[in-house]
Amino acid sequence: MLIAGFPAGAFQTNCYVIAPAEGEECVIIDPGQDAVEGVDELLREHRLKPVAVLLTHGHLDHVWSVAPVCGARNVPAWIHPEDRHLLSDPAAGWSATSSSLFGDLTLSEPDDVRELTDGATLELAGMELVVDHTPGHTRGSVSFRGDAGRGVMFSGDLLFAGSIGRTDLPGGDYPTILRSLAAKCLPLSDDTVVLPGHGPQTTIGRERATNPYLKEAAPHAGPTRGI
Repeated sequence: MLIAGFPAGAFQTNCYVIAPAEGEECVIIDPGQDAVEGVDELLREHRLKPVAVLLTHGHLDHVWSVAPVCGARNVPAWIHPEDRHLLSDPAAGWSATSSSLFGDLTLSEPDDVRELTDGATLELAGMELVVDHTPGHTRGSVSFRGDAGRGVMFSGDLLFAGSIGRTDLPGGDYPTILRSLAAKCLPLSDDTVVLPGHGPQTTIGRERATNPYLKEAAPHAGPTRGI
């Protein structure tokens, strides 16, 4: 699997482009603020043709460029239904004080929006990606899992290197994100590569050993059956 990416805009949100190989069809994940030029550069560099845009959640810093990216290539956007309203009402995902920072910014849905469901397997661009509903950062947060030799997780703002996503914005909830971490991250193998929405990549093993939030989530994982 080819995975390329860059941090977009003032929020430094990681936008990823994934494909089976160079010169193939591809999927774009989380085109954030001012991401159009960076996406176009990656598509040219690797000779890729996008077939879909996947969104880990509806916060503005992850969906800012979704409409122009989808419109330019005539491809659908996929998002969980709990976050779909944020595509056209981004201020609903922020506090009253922070939403005023965006001034008169208006966003709209792409022409073709499709809804993600927990446990679904998306067959796109010759790849299979498993959808995990991981609420807590937002109600409609999801992560995507694929196979890049040892497994890869696009975690959005669920899990970062050494931290997790904030839970103090509308739709966020700390106990819920702990349950998501327990249910969707802790069962994964230690060598699973985690590609987060912000910051450097990590692995499940590294986070299991060092991330205080994963340690706190462990009791929520339930009892372990002995062999």
